[in-house]
Amino acid sequence: MQVGVVKEIKTKEHRVAMTPGGVEQMIARGHKVQIETGAGGGSGYSDEDYTRAGATIGDGPEEIYAKNQMIMKVKEPLAQEYPLIRKDQIVFTYFHFAASLELTKAIIDSKCIAVAYETVEKRDGSLPLLTPMSEIAGRMAIQEGAKYLEKTYGGKGILLSGVPGVSPGTVLIIGAGVVGTNAAKIACGLGAKVYLLDTNLQRLRYLSEVMPGNCFSLMSSPDTIRNLLKEADLVVGAVLIPGAKAPKLVTRDMLKLMKKGSVIVDVAIDQGGCIETSKPTTHDDCIYEVDGIIHYCVANMPGAVSFTATKALTNATLPYALEIADNGIESAARQNPEIAKGINIFKGMVTYKGVAEAFDLKFQPLERILEKSNPANSGG
Repeated sequence: MQVGVVKEIKTKEHRVAMTPGGVEQMIARGHKVQIETGAGGGSGYSDEDYTRAGATIGDGPEEIYAKNQMIMKVKEPLAQEYPLIRKDQIVFTYFHFAASLELTKAIIDSKCIAVAYETVEKRDGSLPLLTPMSEIAGRMAIQEGAKYLEKTYGGKGILLSGVPGVSPGTVLIIGAGVVGTNAAKIACGLGAKVYLLDTNLQRLRYLSEVMPGNCFSLMSSPDTIRNLLKEADLVVGAVLIPGAKAPKLVTRDMLKLMKKGSVIVDVAIDQGGCIETSKPTTHDDCIYEVDGIIHYCVANMPGAVSFTATKALTNATLPYALEIADNGIESAARQNPEIAKGINIFKGMVTYKGVAEAFDLKFQPLERILEKSNPANSGG
């Protein structure tokens, strides 16, 4: 298969979808890889690194999209990329469709096959291609939140760790999945007082056993959130419903309960955000203020630590990319239900229920589509 890797154009997105080591493995399996010139620069990889691994270099996105059967990216295509996507082309990236009707309609109209990293799902419910970036985003949430608590940025002037004789800061984390747990680890390591909320009692029992003593795992409810917002210096929104919009768990009215200069980091912003007052920001313009509360809602947080993030992402995505390239997307989806769950839109049809429900679109189960196109089911 011809596989193309484009340069990311989202603001301050420095990651790239494949390392030179990943290219080498693709080439070894008999596939061809074309990299857009400069695509790896933000992660420390030169065009020469890629050519040594066996890739060819393309002059721009137009060439990459025109010549390759599968396009690999990190972030969702932006408006200037929509016209470049071809019918039947496989696009393998983070899409987060439920956060954007414009993107969803554009991909439907393109008649491509959209395989979303964030909905590739294992039998146990884990999300192997979202997990490494969620780990990074969770850890960064505390790092960024701690920075914007500084008075320099309009924060309360609080050091999360405290010092001898001065109490540490208080962190409220809503959602105890991968993002929330990683955020809690870093916050606890700093010495903050940490409240970790979730609705899964079994998960809370587990976390109460493994997390340090300054982490308090509690059942999430509107009343609990309201009470803890009064105490929190930093709030991390870490809620995820795979492929669907995040629920709004902190309303505009609830902001009145928080102390001025407190910080909200909404990691769920990729899926629309779990804070009512959240709106996407960029690494160029990270924060804004609502009712005296600082909001940090950067939709591609791991892009700032691109060297680490690119390696972690390739480690996770490459086995799936190889399987798709080896077998073709339809055979790969029939053989591997994890890949099938990653297909959100198939040649103009919405095949992921969360996306269909987000915009009241017709949902068409992928298995029925694949059954109709399976040569084994044809007569003769």
